[in-house]
Amino acid sequence: MALHAYKPEWAFSTALRNQAARWQRQQLLSAEQLTGIEAAYPLDYYRPVWPLRVGLFLFALLGLSMAGGFSFMITDNSPLAAAVLHCGACFVVLELLIKQRRFYHAGADNALLYTGLTMAVGIIGYVSYAYLWPVHLDQQFTPSYTIAPLLLVLLLLLAAIVRYADALVTAAATIVTLLLAAIISIHIPFGLDLLPFLMMGAAWALLVLHRSLGRRLAGTRLADYYASCLLMLKVLGLTVLYLSGNYLVVREGNAELHSLPVSEQVPFALLFYAFTAGIPLLYIGLGLRRADRLTLLLGLLALAFSLFTLRHYRSLLPPEVAAVVAGTVLTVAAGLLLRALRPARFGLTSLPDDEPRHFNLENLIQAQTAHAPAAPAGGGFEFGGGQSGGGGATGNF
Repeated sequence: MALHAYKPEWAFSTALRNQAARWQRQQLLSAEQLTGIEAAYPLDYYRPVWPLRVGLFLFALLGLSMAGGFSFMITDNSPLAAAVLHCGACFVVLELLIKQRRFYHAGADNALLYTGLTMAVGIIGYVSYAYLWPVHLDQQFTPSYTIAPLLLVLLLLLAAIVRYADALVTAAATIVTLLLAAIISIHIPFGLDLLPFLMMGAAWALLVLHRSLGRRLAGTRLADYYASCLLMLKVLGLTVLYLSGNYLVVREGNAELHSLPVSEQVPFALLFYAFTAGIPLLYIGLGLRRADRLTLLLGLLALAFSLFTLRHYRSLLPPEVAAVVAGTVLTVAAGLLLRALRPARFGLTSLPDDEPRHFNLENLIQAQTAHAPAAPAGGGFEFGGGQSGGGGATGNF
């Protein structure tokens, strides 16, 4: 059995055709060249437009919920047997849809994947707490009761990511990883005090993993296969890195963990103030320098949340006045930037990506690679052979 459920060529062809369509909108390719690319890389899978994908997803969930009830009745009301039967049926039907019907993230296959994984996680939890590590409801959970099941769940999710390359499964695996790091941190000496720093370290490790995987997959067709997974990993890594150092999150989270009625000043407050102000500016600077739109947008969102954090503890103006002032400043700044960056300045532009470039990519390549014509054998210009006449003028020159 192949390691990947979907054919990597499907992701490669999709990415190539999307890029070619973008080039054609920019007038880098002609319509005939785009048609030739689409003929050379056909999309031989089933994936409808997104409204139909949403509909298929919802109808599949409805059918799976009814099938779950039948599984419960068939197994004589045994929760474990019904879960095992339903989980196995989901993955069998999922593999058949992909192999025979050539579904590629078409909605129904996503619903089967999520339902099957949910059943599998439920089985792990049920077997762990009913047979392997039996506990009572009034018994306090210790790390040994939670870490082992979470590790099994993480291994299951990682296997699903490798095979199905789903972004939401990647998000679930990332959340489980961060949850494991938080549980371990809470149960070690001084863990509560160091929890923000350990979470920032975990987020940094996720970003390092994203960079390493991106470099290893670069230049291969698997880069397109796992593109959405890497994107999700980067988004969550950057988000958790900022939130773990945000003063509001740290202060209110500390109050919740210590069951305080009112939040109070936390240790290293000045450091968290610096993180709250500096990380958004760092994201914005990196986004502009590397032309990384995702990092830039996350930096702007983080900056907005940092301003909200400042206002939450240091209110300078009434809410209505602050909203009017902020809206006016942002509108004026946006207008000035749109005018200053059109068409381009300092390597930045306010024009959309699909703006025509007014030249053809193939013609440009031919012009760059064509040889210049040879110089004439004789030296200099030589006039001769011309005649003029008319208007009473005759003669040669």
